[in-house]
Amino acid sequence: MTTLRRDELAAFLRSRRARLRPAEVGLPDGVRRRTPGLRRQEVAQLAGMSIDYYIRLEQGRGPHPSRQVLAALARALLLTRDERAYLFRIAGESAPESVGPSREVSDGLRHLLDAMAETPAYLVDASYEVLAWNRLATWFVGELSAVPADERNMIRWMFRREVPESYWADPEVLRFARTSIADLRVAYGRYPGDPAIARLVTELLGVSPRFTALWAEHEVGERRPTVKRVDHPELGPLEFECRVLHVPETDQRLIVYVPEPGSPTQAAFRRIADRVGA
Repeated sequence: MTTLRRDELAAFLRSRRARLRPAEVGLPDGVRRRTPGLRRQEVAQLAGMSIDYYIRLEQGRGPHPSRQVLAALARALLLTRDERAYLFRIAGESAPESVGPSREVSDGLRHLLDAMAETPAYLVDASYEVLAWNRLATWFVGELSAVPADERNMIRWMFRREVPESYWADPEVLRFARTSIADLRVAYGRYPGDPAIARLVTELLGVSPRFTALWAEHEVGERRPTVKRVDHPELGPLEFECRVLHVPETDQRLIVYVPEPGSPTQAAFRRIADRVGA
């Protein structure tokens, strides 16, 4: 436990309360307010505590807030993961462990995917569940809208599909698999309470000797960009950088296939963009 910083806690609570509109937390928005944001009694009500106790927190007085109180305040004030961790630290508590990777897709990321009209791209969570994708991505990952949500895991596809042994002789394929598993191990350590990740690892250890061997190497590290060469059944040979963009606030990854400007691969991407957009 660290030191309770009462003044900083009070200022942080006031600032987070002031930024919220009533409609964001399910309260009527029609009452005229002298100051922006929620009222103190509204935050207390949302957090399930007395108004007197909450006022004392905002005034830098009162007892040391418990972890339960802090968790309730984080929910009431719609704090992000980073804000929640900060709240706990300035209140003299260790930051809570994340229960599981975020699988919520923001409107902004959906708009970004749709705007990348000539670039295949898709969004995965920390356990490589595919959460969202654009139209060009379906040429590489399939039409996922027809696939049950709990079967859209890239690492499961990688190690459970039937491929000739020569497939794994390709050093780029092996490097891609190794870095994916190293990134999965990061999530495995970061989210010890997530049953989906534990279930995925247990399943693959039971059915894939290759996954078992790579998992036993205990490599840990977030994914890095890599060059991929794909012999596409319809588009022919393709070469592009598989760029992995991390989304810090959700611990998600935006995976983008970036071709060299002026390359045959860029021309192929533009052809299919014209086709799907027609």
